Amino acid sequence: MKHTYHIHGMTCNGCRNHVEQTLSKVEGVTNVSVNLEYEEATIEMESHIPIETFKKALKEDGGSYSIHKPGEHHHKDDSVSAKKQKSKGKGTGTFYCPMHCEGDKTYDKPGDCPVCGMDLVEEVNLSATTTEQWTCPMHPEVIKDEAGACPICGMDLVSMEADSSAEEKTYKKLLKKFWIAVAFTLPIFLIAMSEMVPNNPLYDIMEQKWWNWIQFGLSIPVVFYATWMFFERAYRSIKTWNLNMFTLIGIGAGVAWLFSVFGMLFPDFFPAQFRTESGAVHVYFEAATVILTLVLMGQVLEARAHSKTNSAVKELLKLAPNKAVRVVDGNEVEVSIDQIEKGDILRVKPGDKIPVDGKITEGETTVDESMISGEPIPVNKTVEDKVSSGTINGNQSFLMEAEKVGSETLLSQIIQMVNDASRSRAPIQKLADTVSGYFVPVVVIIAVITFIVWAIWGPEPAYVFALVNAIAVLIIACPCALGLATPMSVIVGVGKGAQNGVLIKNAEALEKMDKVDTLIVDKTGTITEGKPTVEKIGAFGEFFRESEILHLIASLNSSSEHPLAEATVKYGKEQKVEISKTENFSAVTGKGVEGTVDGKKLDLGNAKMMAYANAKLSPEMESEAQSFQKQGKTVSYLSIDGEVSGYVVIGDKIKETSAKAIKELQEKGIEVIMLTGDNHDTAQAVASEVNLADFKAGMLPEDKLDEVKKLQEQGYVVAMAGDGINDAPALAKSDVGIAMGTGTDVAIESAMITLVKGDFHGIVKARNLSHKVMRNIKQNLFFAMIYNTLGVPIAAGVLFPFFGILLSPMIAALAMSFSSVSVIANALRLRNSKID
Repeated sequence: MKHTYHIHGMTCNGCRNHVEQTLSKVEGVTNVSVNLEYEEATIEMESHIPIETFKKALKEDGGSYSIHKPGEHHHKDDSVSAKKQKSKGKGTGTFYCPMHCEGDKTYDKPGDCPVCGMDLVEEVNLSATTTEQWTCPMHPEVIKDEAGACPICGMDLVSMEADSSAEEKTYKKLLKKFWIAVAFTLPIFLIAMSEMVPNNPLYDIMEQKWWNWIQFGLSIPVVFYATWMFFERAYRSIKTWNLNMFTLIGIGAGVAWLFSVFGMLFPDFFPAQFRTESGAVHVYFEAATVILTLVLMGQVLEARAHSKTNSAVKELLKLAPNKAVRVVDGNEVEVSIDQIEKGDILRVKPGDKIPVDGKITEGETTVDESMISGEPIPVNKTVEDKVSSGTINGNQSFLMEAEKVGSETLLSQIIQMVNDASRSRAPIQKLADTVSGYFVPVVVIIAVITFIVWAIWGPEPAYVFALVNAIAVLIIACPCALGLATPMSVIVGVGKGAQNGVLIKNAEALEKMDKVDTLIVDKTGTITEGKPTVEKIGAFGEFFRESEILHLIASLNSSSEHPLAEATVKYGKEQKVEISKTENFSAVTGKGVEGTVDGKKLDLGNAKMMAYANAKLSPEMESEAQSFQKQGKTVSYLSIDGEVSGYVVIGDKIKETSAKAIKELQEKGIEVIMLTGDNHDTAQAVASEVNLADFKAGMLPEDKLDEVKKLQEQGYVVAMAGDGINDAPALAKSDVGIAMGTGTDVAIESAMITLVKGDFHGIVKARNLSHKVMRNIKQNLFFAMIYNTLGVPIAAGVLFPFFGILLSPMIAALAMSFSSVSVIANALRLRNSKID
């Protein structure tokens, strides 16, 4: 059973996932799908479950969400919702942690991640960029969705410029604070460094203790304004025990600053080794402020680098047009993209971007689809051909019918898939998560041990050395670099794939694809073009003419959606045969179809279908069919009232890239196996042409599924590439399911990777992409671990007994800031890598 209910209380994708998980745990529920936009949950169950059971489950989970029958609960006021949306700028109002500390949880406002303390990043999508609004220059409170006159003063409305995204606002805010911090830190640093100048001229102006007070005054704006957020994050991390980078920075810089303040106020409290010749306690305001300023600089660089990691999505967003030309009663009217509805006829002029997904109804042209398929050669399009939103029309005008609008368009789905995949976690990230869980406590312990060792065995002034080195240990340690290592590479890699027509559903697919050693491929639509054409109609005996055979086959297949059936119907119409009504039609999976046409009981399909229908095939019939099958053609027999009376020969051209792609995969050590429902002779002909040694013919959907299971049980990592409904079970069961974008929605839904163009070479791209991303992740993890493994001991002073080397806390802060930036910079290299 399947029921749809209204869900109240959801505000973000995190809520949606939470509701799905809670309802899925109810006994008897087989599947739950929650739509955040429509606030609906579709629940599949073995037998009817009362809504009270679901209400109880949500209430026991905390009561944040409620479930109702459709129509029982009033939706939020649309005007309030629209007003709230407008206030969010050109972004989506959906934010997530770049380190994915809480998986794919999202937030509905900007801020800090409650776990790691990093600034949340805003997601981007089409709805935020295609909407254009208009306002009056005299009355800014007037906001309209289209151009016109102001209802108050009559002036022409002007287009509103979109607000800066939250990402851009965060960067500008951090940059402003950084320059303020620099302005106050620089004089503190110069005052402190003047102590190294013989006969310090500053002391001729006033005593050292007064200069200490000036340093204290200058440090206040740095600590309590420019970098105060670091201490807030540190406090929250300790309070929630989500220890992170800011815990260490807060403790290290905080100890240095508080020690200095205490030393100024109570100098007699400290032993002589902490004091200078003038009797004043040596302060560390310059260390605290320089550390905080350098960390802030690192945050600024990270904020700027983050904007580049999802640049692929932003480039896709630029493809979306704002306007379209709608044809109404012969008149052309320019409308906003949001106003287009299914069935609308649109005019696309030369050089324009195609506004929505649809099909050409009049005219022909060439379309540049490189932005979504990765292929640079324009594609010829004519009447009935499909066109996609965001692709660019050539030099001819045409009319098209809108079939998919808004979030249903291919471009919108690509962007959503990239967003979802970017927030997913790769299994390799578990290593970094495990290390990070112990990281901060271990570093704090090392810092304490460092202080004790230097205080007891260090040279004079021992306590000064102890304090400085302990602070250096706290500052140089960087769990942030470790946490960023995986997600940054995933975000850039997923975007790179999208630009090349390889859509990754989640990060796990990238990791598994790199380990694949066996690839199972379907024949039709995968190795071949999947555009079958009728090559011959034949009749057995003298009872029926070929034209009658064609009439019956086309009539029977008119009720089927199979590509082979569509080819016969199309051929029948071209031959101007009459299409009769089919009764009692049914499809027999993996065999063929059956039904009644003109009072005749018909069975159409392969040899298994004839056996299923108890229609006997003579050796002569099989011999005639095999002559075509050995050429790689597909032969379907037609049984009329239990007698095999004719056949249809269908050819399907092999894709130009199939043989080359298979060879490349084999050279990478991947075994390629073709499984097809076609007969052995046809399969062998295709396999020979693409140099495939391993294939199996006559495979039903359950046979393909069993083959995947068998290979997995033998220890192979199996990828499955297919395009049809019959491939869906094997796609879902395989370690990595690869769907051809030219195939069915069911196949695409079952797969972890989708190839937009449906080109076999896309599998090579997916393999190369996964290999480069995983190598990049391992480089990042290695760098982050080596950095911390070497940096912490050096900061603790292990080199001092041998080489007299100590690490200043300020140098440690600089190194820490650049460790995170370097991880992001390494991930960004993926943008320029070649995956062809």
